[in-house]
Amino acid sequence: MFWQVWFPIIVTVIAILLSGLRIAKEYERAVVFRLGRLKGLKGPGLYWLIPLGIETQRRVDLRTNTVDVERQETITKDSVTIKVNAVLWFKIMDPVLSVTAVANYYAATYQIALTSLRNIIGQHNLDEILKERDKISEILQQVVDKATDPWGIKVEMVEMKDVELPEGMQRAMAQEAQAVREKRARLIKADAEYEASKKLADASKLMAADPLSLELRRMQMITEVGAEQNTTTIVMMPSEFVTLAESIAGKFKEKAEG
Repeated sequence: MFWQVWFPIIVTVIAILLSGLRIAKEYERAVVFRLGRLKGLKGPGLYWLIPLGIETQRRVDLRTNTVDVERQETITKDSVTIKVNAVLWFKIMDPVLSVTAVANYYAATYQIALTSLRNIIGQHNLDEILKERDKISEILQQVVDKATDPWGIKVEMVEMKDVELPEGMQRAMAQEAQAVREKRARLIKADAEYEASKKLADASKLMAADPLSLELRRMQMITEVGAEQNTTTIVMMPSEFVTLAESIAGKFKEKAEG
């Protein structure tokens, strides 16, 4: 008679007690409330909650979350309309604050990143956005991290992905880049011509000091002209050079006969 009355009661009590067992993974924490009031954290591993709704929990994932901030159309400081998107990485550092201080930490962090991206783009010129993307990403990370700190959220990194320019601005930038390249090419050519003119001036001074070297250079030029496929080449040579050439030839001949 005793077991017939108490056995079902004992089994029911044991079942109720076992229903309070919970398991949290290594990367999870459970924020526990007792009758609506904050009790504390539980986990990881096995833990027990008072059943029958006396204690309830909200599980929080401590792993890093990735948020893809959608493409935004915004205006830069120099009044250029661009489209830009970004990626945000954040994680929960204080599970209690992430549950009690904000209704939805994920959505709140996303909206903060969205508005901050638009505001920071509006504070910089287009050239700064294109050339100093890492710097702007760092500023964005600091702004979002400061805003989410009261929620127990740590923003680890923010990266701007793409910056889309209007077609007219793309054409203008392409023309500017082409003009810069042409300017650089002309400067290089002018420097080369300047160096060549200096060398020619030095060579002319040497030839002026030694007339024979000038005539030898003239003979070399004749050889170069003769190498071209010309039918007839007329060369005017001074008599002094002919006399000098005959004298040199005569000396070589005498030396050969002797």
